[in-house]
Amino acid sequence: MIDLVKNAFKKETMLANVRFFILLNLGLVLTALGIVWFKTPNHFAFGGTSGLSVLLSALFPQFNVGFFMWVLNMALVVLGFFTLGISCMGWTVYSSMALSFYVSLCEAIWPMTAPFTNDTLLELIFAVLLPAIGSAIVFNIGASTGGTDIVALILTKHSSLNIGTALMASDILIVSGAALIFGVQTGLYCILGLIGKSFVVDGVIESINQRKVCTVVTSNPEDVTDFILDELHRSATVEEAQGAYTGKSMTVIMTVLTRREATHLRNFLRMNDNHAFITIVNSSEIIGKGFRAV
Repeated sequence: MIDLVKNAFKKETMLANVRFFILLNLGLVLTALGIVWFKTPNHFAFGGTSGLSVLLSALFPQFNVGFFMWVLNMALVVLGFFTLGISCMGWTVYSSMALSFYVSLCEAIWPMTAPFTNDTLLELIFAVLLPAIGSAIVFNIGASTGGTDIVALILTKHSSLNIGTALMASDILIVSGAALIFGVQTGLYCILGLIGKSFVVDGVIESINQRKVCTVVTSNPEDVTDFILDELHRSATVEEAQGAYTGKSMTVIMTVLTRREATHLRNFLRMNDNHAFITIVNSSEIIGKGFRAV
């Protein structure tokens, strides 16, 4: 019996690691596509190693963005090894190298000599959207895209500087460099991109994790709990309550469901218990069995 439990745990752990690795690389590929297809040809430098690489490739056109990302990320990884140690770096090393590789691969397979369209705003939207979705996927599984995250780790360990302020200052310097090199118009687009990315990343992460917290007040709790357990394959918390106005005994059932499952529950109540009262509230942070691990 113990061996069966151990084997089941190993299998679950292996599947979790495979899922982590696939999602990490998916996020890095989307980020790389955004850099190569939209940031580079439009000279969008929002910050980070990719933004600095865009500036350096413009100053030294004999080298592409992928080359400078390799140089910058390798330098940051070496700096991280000396200041933090290998154990503190974690997946950041892999992310830094993998992102550089994917950027170079995309440049080799589909080199961009000019933007896809003449609509700069449309290009900006996708320059923000693709890397933001990629970063959101990576951040959501507890990893990072590397690069300036190494700088953040170093600042955390060796100084009392506000990390967010320090990284924002470096991004502003890169955006200012874009304005000097490519013109004020491009600089203003870069400012919009820098602002937009933070909102899109947060929005995508919330959308990925969004669940519905459903609270049902009913006088027929057996039917509702049976539907939740048997049809939706979820659990619930059941409490006895009393109506303030009627004084009648009622049962309160609270459960957390996906958007689709919440719709099924609502339709079930509409057809089978139209006197039930239900509230459905969005939540982007559910931690516990069946959802995100503690």
